[in-house]
Amino acid sequence: MAAKTKTPTKKKEPKHLDRDEFDLEEIAYTLSEAHEENKTKIFTIYKKDEPLTGMVTKMDANTKLIHIKDKYMNIHKVHFLDILSVSECDY
Repeated sequence: MAAKTKTPTKKKEPKHLDRDEFDLEEIAYTLSEAHEENKTKIFTIYKKDEPLTGMVTKMDANTKLIHIKDKYMNIHKVHFLDILSVSECDY
C-alpha cells in the first residue's frame, strides 16, 4: 500500500464573523424595526467593499437570509450573520 502524504492544511477563513449575543440581538432588533417601518437603511456587510442601501422586504427565519431591495429594485439576499451594522439613511 502506498503511504498517504499529508498535504499542508490551509487556514480557513471564517464564513461569518464571530460576535457576541448582544451585538446579534441588537442587529436583529434593528432589522425587525427596519422591516416594519419600510424605511431605507444602510447595511454594512462582511466581505463587501461597499455598503448596501435599501429596504428590508423579507426576513426568512429558516434560511437566516435577509432580503434587501435596493434603489434599482434588485433583491439582495444577505445572511443575517454577514450584516455587521445597520444605520440610518439621510435621504
